[in-house]
Formats: sequence, C-alpha cells, structure tokens
Amino acid sequence: MTKRALITGISGQDGSYLSEYLLELGYEVHGIIRRSSVSENQDSRIRHLSGKVHTHYGDMMDMPSLTRVVTAVQPDEIYNLAAMSHVRISFDIPAFTIQTNGIGVLNMLEIYRMFAPNAKFYQASSSEMFGNSVDEDGIQRLTTPMNPVSPYGCSKVLGFNLVKHYRHAYKLHACNGILFNHESPRRGTNFVTNKVVKQAVEIKKGLRKKMELGNLDSYRDWGHSKDYVRAIHAITNHDVADDFIVATGQTRSVRNLCEHVFERLEMDYRDYVVQNKIYMRPEELKYLKGDSSKIRDTLGWEPEYTFASMIDEMIERWKSEL
Repeated sequence: MTKRALITGISGQDGSYLSEYLLELGYEVHGIIRRSSVSENQDSRIRHLSGKVHTHYGDMMDMPSLTRVVTAVQPDEIYNLAAMSHVRISFDIPAFTIQTNGIGVLNMLEIYRMFAPNAKFYQASSSEMFGNSVDEDGIQRLTTPMNPVSPYGCSKVLGFNLVKHYRHAYKLHACNGILFNHESPRRGTNFVTNKVVKQAVEIKKGLRKKMELGNLDSYRDWGHSKDYVRAIHAITNHDVADDFIVATGQTRSVRNLCEHVFERLEMDYRDYVVQNKIYMRPEELKYLKGDSSKIRDTLGWEPEYTFASMIDEMIERWKSEL
C-alpha cells in the first residue's frame, strides 16, 4: 500500500526537498501551509509540485485545524518541520517563538497520540539547543549538555524533550533529528549563507556596493538540505524510535564563508563586507561542530554534497536569476 506522509512546514526549504524525496519513493504527500495575505508566498517553494502534493491550511497554534488535517489524512508518517526558524528574529518575537516551536510541538504530539498513534513521528530539532556547550575536543554530541542562548534554542529544547517524553510515556514511534545548519538555493535570503551568496552576486553584477553582516567569527557546521532530508527519512523509518545528530563534522566561520564566496566570484570580501550591530545577537552562539557518527554507523547515512559544491549551486542560482 502507498504510504501517506504529512509534513508541517511543507513550504519551507526542508519541507520542499522532503516532499520531492518522498514523491520519488512513491509516497502520497500531504502538507500543512499557513495562510498568507500574499497567496504566492504560501507555496512558492513547492509550486512546481502542484498536482503532486496535497496541501491543507493549518497553524501550529490552532489545534482544531491540526486535528482536522490529521484525522482526514491518517498519515503513516508525520514530519513536524514547522517552526519560527530564524534565530536572530527569535530575540524580537520570543513569545511567538516559544509558542510555535514549543507549544506547537505539544499540540502535534497530543493530536498524534489521540488520532494517529500508529504513525511514525519526526521532530525537527536543532543544533542551537547546545548553545555554547561543547566537549573538550571541540565537538557537540548527544551527550553534550544543552544550554541554549536564544529563545529559538530554548523553544527547540522544549520540543526535543516533549518528543522524548511522549515516546517513553505513550510508547510512540517519536524521534528527534538534531540537524546542524543546512542550506541550499531555497534558503531564505535573511539567513546568512544565502544572504552572503545573493548579495555577493549583486555586488559582482554592479547592483550593490556593500554587504552588512553581524558576527563574522561565529562558526557553523554547514551541510546541504537535500542530504539532510535523506537523513530525516532514514531516522523516521529506523526500526527503533531514537535521536540522531545530522552534521558534516566540519566547521567554518562566517568570515570563511565570505572568503569562499567572494573568491569564487573573483573578488575580495574585505573590500565590501562591513559589520552592522543590528545583525548581532544579544547573546552569541560561537561555535558548532556536530558528531554524526551514530547516524552514519547505524543508518549508513553520508552527505553527498561538499561545502564547495553546495555554495557553487547557490551561486549559480543567483547568477542566473539576477
């Protein structure tokens, strides 16, 4: 029988790639989208899948809508990707962030428990949960203490622990994927990777003179969303519900990112990049580098993209569109 998947946050970067991957595997794909006053913004990343995926209006804070969708779809797998996903902006709207990323997860878990308890449930957890905690060898692991330094990170810790609780208390197949930073040409341009790439191409084409960024010396473990949605599916379909870290195991600073992108465009970032304090976080997360040995050893996952091939793909997107 054809498996049915329900994706919250289907119109996001990961939701769009996961939809494509599940369709390739023969799934019937359903997704929840939020209503927007500009309807074109609701499904821009999945518009090419029109007629192939089924979308439903809903909101993580609206239990009646979530209940309606889950009971109608009766999914075999639930991928809870929906979130207020911008860390810097979470400082500006902390209550909304906690409600969406924490209480919203609780809402989905309750509906899952009551109306689709035989389904498999995946929660999109985040490396931001670790905050500035890092083991002595410079790596974050499942055993590394979680000390988040943003409302976003705090909200994700709540969701992470709720999933573990529901797994044990109600014997549900509920799992967490702790994904470190992952990017693609579909990443929003207010996220630093795609912001750097897009604006660097604009500078190259004479459309912009300067680029304003925040902390250039924060380090991140960057992978590609396409690789990470394969990991999401593997985690969800593992025989035992469990928690996994998904990461490349390599870390680079925002400064390194700028150097790489501008060099690819035959420019020197130092001639164009300036710091602006409005892009600085009240409390900075300095360093992330994940240990993904568990998913590699247990599920055989390996990333196919390198940092360079990912950035090249993003550069080509903006070179062709601008």
